[in-house]
Amino acid sequence: MDAAFTEEQHEIRRTLRELLLKRCGPDEVKAAVRTPPGYDTELWQRLAGRLGLPGLALPTAYGGVGCGPTELVLACEETGRVVLPSPLIATAALAAPLLLALGSERQRTALLPALAAGELTATLAVPGGRLATALALTGPNDGDWAGGGRAGGIQARRVPEDGAAAAASRNGGRPAGGGWRLYGEAGQVLNGHSADVLVVAAHTGGFARSRTLLFLVRAADAGAARPGAEPGVPGLLRTRQTALDETRPQARLELRDVPAELLGEGDGDAAAVARALAAAGVVAAAALAAEAVGAADTALARTVAHVRQRVQFGRPIGSFQAVQHRLADLYVALQAARSAAYYAAWSAGGGRSAPEGTGAAEPGVGALALAQALEALRAVAAEAVQLHGGIGFTWEHEAHLYFKRAACDELLLGPVHRLRARAAEEAGLFPDGAGEPGGAPLGGRAPEAVEV
Repeated sequence: MDAAFTEEQHEIRRTLRELLLKRCGPDEVKAAVRTPPGYDTELWQRLAGRLGLPGLALPTAYGGVGCGPTELVLACEETGRVVLPSPLIATAALAAPLLLALGSERQRTALLPALAAGELTATLAVPGGRLATALALTGPNDGDWAGGGRAGGIQARRVPEDGAAAAASRNGGRPAGGGWRLYGEAGQVLNGHSADVLVVAAHTGGFARSRTLLFLVRAADAGAARPGAEPGVPGLLRTRQTALDETRPQARLELRDVPAELLGEGDGDAAAVARALAAAGVVAAAALAAEAVGAADTALARTVAHVRQRVQFGRPIGSFQAVQHRLADLYVALQAARSAAYYAAWSAGGGRSAPEGTGAAEPGVGALALAQALEALRAVAAEAVQLHGGIGFTWEHEAHLYFKRAACDELLLGPVHRLRARAAEEAGLFPDGAGEPGGAPLGGRAPEAVEV
């Protein structure tokens, strides 16, 4: 394994860092999140056009840059440094890998070049706030997490061909979605209020053939006007939710017989969907871990600069050994998280194949990297607030950008202990419940009696 980055990878980091430092300070971030899309659309177009940011990990055949998860993770580390509000994670780490893995050639050709160019954005909608489960980060994703016939999920049903044609006629001639209709709701959908393409996980088949498949809902086509001007999708209601972390906008989707198109060909393969979601989960976990590492790095650097300047008892507080010890512990945790994120990206890109030789990432690597990074960001952000003193407790201080990012990311994809438990389960560390609460001790044998 060669851990050194290539010159191209270094150039991606340098170029992106220079651009974001000029265009994305704390004041610009706070202004961008209050716009209707929740991010700076002009900056997003520049990142897509100049750097090909949303298409970094897409093949050149579909308009991408032709790089891999490692380059995407390096870019996410830089966007995390400035807590950039953008549809990057939703588009490039969640939706695009699923389109590439499961989509038909027609679907790939129609959507991936537009996503890579920044003309369209996309996201993954999972009902019931079960995004972490769907991505196999906190548990197996082969269950009925998409609904299973119960209230609160999203149900998909076929409609007769004549019904699909009639729906298309009522919709002004727009495609009726290949004879599928979606009914239900999903909350905590990243960038769901502004995404042009929705990849929706829905339950179908009833109880006899219960399975979870993915469907496409095209809220806008390439070249159409931005949200607010494009013709609405019948039955689709999107509402932006109030979130603690405004830089990670979320939405609630309500679907009432929304026309949709099955992602892929034929009748769909539930097993293939589960595998694709798990593979996308590793990439998304590595990208989110890198964002957390970038945010923690900036928060730590600004905290170190502050304690060097803040004087107490006639000397900078950074000269006190107790403060130095706290900062040293944070630095160690940050570097460990960075190494874990890089390793997860390397593994997701095929650096290490699965034992069966399938080319999949090493078991548990994504969940473990995300747990390490979220824990490090939470610790760094908390110490940043503490060491900044009274000013650090004011809601307007930039330290709260990092604190809120740490809290919300863990609520969205955590908690950390479940991520670690899933990583241990996938890696086979505790077979037959060994090492778990109430389970047998590690090694499978009861401890021998010891005379005292």
